[in-house]
Amino acid sequence: MEVSFRSRNVEVPEAVRAAVTDKLSRLSKFLGGVDRAEVRFTEERNPRISEREVCEVTLHGGGRVVRAKAAAAEPLTAVDKVVDKLEHRMEKLKGKLVGRSHPRRQASVDSPASLGVDRASQNGADTDAQDDGEITIVKMKQFAIKPMMPDEAALQMVLVGHDFFLFTNAETSRAAVVYRRSDGNVGLIDAT
Repeated sequence: MEVSFRSRNVEVPEAVRAAVTDKLSRLSKFLGGVDRAEVRFTEERNPRISEREVCEVTLHGGGRVVRAKAAAAEPLTAVDKVVDKLEHRMEKLKGKLVGRSHPRRQASVDSPASLGVDRASQNGADTDAQDDGEITIVKMKQFAIKPMMPDEAALQMVLVGHDFFLFTNAETSRAAVVYRRSDGNVGLIDAT
């Protein structure tokens, strides 16, 4: 597995990098085909935050993207937490995939293009209101959307750790969004 590291506000020692690589290589037992991992370390600068070391891992492979993020007081503790989250998400994915029997559903779950999205920018842009009342687009992302069933989109939303997921509804052939509701359930917005 190819593992790439990025860091912001923190220097990642070689021993931590080796430990991360070892722990991530063990995740292939949960779901085969994981060929690339992106690991990002950041340190919160706010002295009031006790869990300042943040680790975010994104796994790519087999047409799937699984992401998790965790914070702790020490980098290796954050790594352990994020690996636990990834194991849980990969077990959940494996269970969902084993139960699938419809060929169209399997094809859309395996779509790498529908999964290559970045945190909080699934709809193409993040917005932030400025003091003068104007809205400025601070990030843009483009990705291919492949048709999938709403339940598959909800699963992908959970796997990448987002609160919403933009997709093409295979039942209606129109743009749709699944989103996490405040009551914990999942909602569906389908274009007319």
